[in-house]
Amino acid sequence: MHPENTNFIYVNREMRTLSNIDYDITLLDWLRTNLKLKGTKEGCAEGDCGACSVLVHDGSNSEVRPINSCLVRVGQVVGKGVITVEGIGNEKKPHPLQTSFIKENASQCGYCTPGFIISGISLLNSNKDVDENSINDSVSGNLCRCTGYSPIVKALKSVGNNHEEIKPIQFVEQNNDVQLGLVSYHNPINLDELLNLTNKPNFRYLAGGTDLNLQRPIINEDQNTIINLSNIKELKNIEVQNNKLLLGSAVTIENFLVTIKDRIPELIELLQRFGSPQIRNQGTIGGNLCTSSPIGDIAPVFLALNAKLNIFGSNGRKKVNLNEFYTGYRKNILTKDEIVSSIEVPLPKKDYNLFCWKLSKRYDQDISTISLTVYIKIRDQIIDDIHLAAGGIAETPKYLDNLCKDMKGQKLDKSISLAINNIKNYIKPISDIRGTADYRIESFRGLFRRLEKCLVDGVKTMSIMDYNNE
Repeated sequence: MHPENTNFIYVNREMRTLSNIDYDITLLDWLRTNLKLKGTKEGCAEGDCGACSVLVHDGSNSEVRPINSCLVRVGQVVGKGVITVEGIGNEKKPHPLQTSFIKENASQCGYCTPGFIISGISLLNSNKDVDENSINDSVSGNLCRCTGYSPIVKALKSVGNNHEEIKPIQFVEQNNDVQLGLVSYHNPINLDELLNLTNKPNFRYLAGGTDLNLQRPIINEDQNTIINLSNIKELKNIEVQNNKLLLGSAVTIENFLVTIKDRIPELIELLQRFGSPQIRNQGTIGGNLCTSSPIGDIAPVFLALNAKLNIFGSNGRKKVNLNEFYTGYRKNILTKDEIVSSIEVPLPKKDYNLFCWKLSKRYDQDISTISLTVYIKIRDQIIDDIHLAAGGIAETPKYLDNLCKDMKGQKLDKSISLAINNIKNYIKPISDIRGTADYRIESFRGLFRRLEKCLVDGVKTMSIMDYNNE
């Protein structure tokens, strides 16, 4: 047990209290600087390289989840458990995976190795089969520049499901308020507690923080109040009701991925490419939508499926269509004290096909240049119904209403030709660092050719890799 009102984090099964922290330090810096646990490394400090990976867990939950400690502030994990590579094994008693890395020569300079061990342990501790696909996904957020990935994959395969399970300590979790320098963290556990905090000046909401924590400074000159949404029970619910998914806005991308595997399998590849397991375990559905990025990977899917948002704030509750949510570049209709509490996503109907495609410079761990979601019903080679939504073509994710109207009721080949030949009438992309406007237009034409091939061949879904290998 622990003293009442003490801010603590269990690190490698030992309770560590927060003290002598005079600014909003990251979990990575706290582990290395304050606790002298140097196994966790800093590489990119942006969640790309995975050298900073650690495992986190709740007090009564035996599930350990990998996250990037460079993207998480220490205030977000107060009252929780953290396991670093030092808590996995040591020279006297190494974990079988660490032994396997030595045997398979899976480490050279060793800088990235702790992160790979953490990612591998999370896979071994899961109920997934340890095969090529699950291994590739588990280490998709870890970069190695000298060893090469083959021996790392071999090391994981050789351990397989025969391993020593990492069992985190169980403890009574607390969600106390935390003061870190000039930054205050408040941790409401329900929506009523949340409302009582919205009268504080200069507050900001924080869920996963995979985007916001990259933008806000470590040291703040002014008082900064953070209201942490990730502990609110109502925001983490997942329900299936009346042929739709009701998703709390604080549901992580990883939990969303697990939920849709049997219900919307067409989304699996897109969500896996959303980010590494470290990102997916921290980032939330609501956070992805509310950042209001023009290239958000989830928004086009929800737009095509006609998702609705439940909004909560001091003026009560309201429901809006996602299509009415975005007002401009990085802007939406939320007032300062409002949050998206849940998202209602209709499940695809059996006589419809759903295609979700993302084009990016890298297959894994990269922001979309463009994305396209197609929800379509074909009858006798006639488009009976179609819903199109895209990212990367305007200042907000867009539902392509005019194109849907012009394609609906047409023969498949004629409608595809219309989209390809007249695409400039429907989208007005800009040129930026991710791609030129001309590239985006040509890519859209390619995606409609892929759509025609899938529908003619009777393919329910076609991944980027499958199409490129044709």
